[in-house]
Amino acid sequence: MSKDQHEVEILPAKLNHLAPGFKAMTFHNDKFSEVKLGKLRGKFVVLFFYPADFTFVCPTELEDMAEQYSRLQELDTEVLGISTDTHFVHKAWYDASERIRKIRFPMVNDANHDISLAYGVLRDGEGVADRATIVIDPDGIIKAIEISDEPVGRNAVETVRKIEALKFARENPGNACPAGWKTGAATLKPGIDLVGKL
Repeated sequence: MSKDQHEVEILPAKLNHLAPGFKAMTFHNDKFSEVKLGKLRGKFVVLFFYPADFTFVCPTELEDMAEQYSRLQELDTEVLGISTDTHFVHKAWYDASERIRKIRFPMVNDANHDISLAYGVLRDGEGVADRATIVIDPDGIIKAIEISDEPVGRNAVETVRKIEALKFARENPGNACPAGWKTGAATLKPGIDLVGKL
């Protein structure tokens, strides 16, 4: 007896491990097109999972991310908005919602749940993704994972701050960014001399 692909044990993506690859249809720039995660190597990528189109908290989060998209582009970062809706539903939502029409990043079709499963964010028995943000570095390694409960929206400014900190750490090995770090602020140089002094 053959098992359905979703009945096979799937090991979810992990921090500091290679991000699972995928290709999927998207709605982007008023047309349908395919995205391949592997083609985005060389830049940071934000996988912005959200439960569903035509809902309540989701449009506020997507609008918030849309408002930070130009800054993320300046940081050589791509955003992929991902839900278990089809690209056709994404287009219908885009056409119907003033907030969603602000989006300039691809809205990814994960109707078969493959991406949400691979990243460990598919809700058991519900068929929708958790509210999750996953940051992948230019080498395809997962560097940040944030998962929030259904009623709690995320803050795109914090996503920008994390990308800035991750870029700094990548470009300045041996340095660390303390809590609330922003570009230009003091960093830490972990080592024996710092033990017990913070």
